[in-house]
Amino acid sequence: MNRVISISNHKGGVGKTTSVVNIGAGLAIQGRKVLLIDLDPQANLTISFGIPESENSIFNTFTKGKELEPVNIKENIDVIPASSDLAAVEIKLSLETNQNNNISGLIDPLRSKYDYIIIDCPPSLGLLTLNAFAASDEVIIPIQPHFLAVKGLAKIIEVVNKIKSTINRKVEISGVFVTMFDKRRILHKDVLDTIIMYFDDRVFKTKVRSNIALAEAPVLGKDIFEYDQSSNGAFDYGRIVLEVIDMEAEFGN
Repeated sequence: MNRVISISNHKGGVGKTTSVVNIGAGLAIQGRKVLLIDLDPQANLTISFGIPESENSIFNTFTKGKELEPVNIKENIDVIPASSDLAAVEIKLSLETNQNNNISGLIDPLRSKYDYIIIDCPPSLGLLTLNAFAASDEVIIPIQPHFLAVKGLAKIIEVVNKIKSTINRKVEISGVFVTMFDKRRILHKDVLDTIIMYFDDRVFKTKVRSNIALAEAPVLGKDIFEYDQSSNGAFDYGRIVLEVIDMEAEFGN
């Protein structure tokens, strides 16, 4: 079984990188072998793990023809780090390039080594994100419960469907989950209803609540399970991970 999943939302500030870090960590705790790929020029995933500038970065893979060399973080978790130079890679990328020069071609040799390969996409629908979708089996969307965030969902659906119809017939939006949720706010409940209208049973049952520990953990280079196992953040992402695992029968290859 292996799954390649893009975690994507073209709106920033929705907890995308936080989700990649903690879903990856939770899967590792559950005994899955996980590779996390930082495809965001902001390199927040790389920074969250305290990884310094490295020759192993995905930027050097694109520009110098180096093979992907994962950095081991801890048991069951490897990372392909990024750097701010990655922004220049978009100029070089095209979905029509040779298979060995795009993200799919880079990932394919690693597929058999991992149960999960999770890509942290940039907060945009540029060429890096499009190539990530082209390389993925699934797209999972974290979304903040604001109406402006919901307005962008139609565009993500359109782009994924375009990739599916032209380049990668396998890719599906397999799930959507709400971050920074506060059940006391009527707006949050209303937005959740709208998201369910878009995605129906693909909306995760678990909502990730607002939790200061999720913001504090990356400062120390830790995931939420290392930082505070008793926090709401650890409980919520633990539940998200179980929902991801429950989908293995449907989406595992």
